[in-house]
Amino acid sequence: MGIVWSEGGLNFTYLNDAEKTRQARNTHGWTTVGDLGHLDDEGYLYLSDRRVDLILSGGVNVYPQEAENVLLTHPAVTDAAVFGIPHDELGQIVHAVVQLDPSVTHGDDMEKTLLDHCTENLARFKCPRNIDFIDRIPRLPTGKLLRRELRESYHGHTGSG
Repeated sequence: MGIVWSEGGLNFTYLNDAEKTRQARNTHGWTTVGDLGHLDDEGYLYLSDRRVDLILSGGVNVYPQEAENVLLTHPAVTDAAVFGIPHDELGQIVHAVVQLDPSVTHGDDMEKTLLDHCTENLARFKCPRNIDFIDRIPRLPTGKLLRRELRESYHGHTGSG
């Protein structure tokens, strides 16, 4: 897994952010928009996540898409978003926000059920520590997850457990 760089695309700048624009270019003249991906044995590129969404927890990289994919396999889950929230000791911890099927009620039992579902299907360090339930996951009309909005709502939160 690594940052995806490309050459020959359009020249762009980030609005009012010369440093971010500088970091989006390398010495070869290639550019990146922060996508993370990998090549398979046949040379096909698979996009996995965005660098800005990477969670650094206790020195370990956690890719939110992995936990989101697992949560979405549970029949009670309609939509899910995973992101890092500040943590006093680990830097960040993995946190999830879930939109349940309207026929399902949430509570401590449902949170435990979904957390167990994650630990059965993922390495423990990739699993959310907690899950909050909301009526609708914020997305653009195109379907793009507005993870930044969710992260910002937890910006002042710090945990130690």
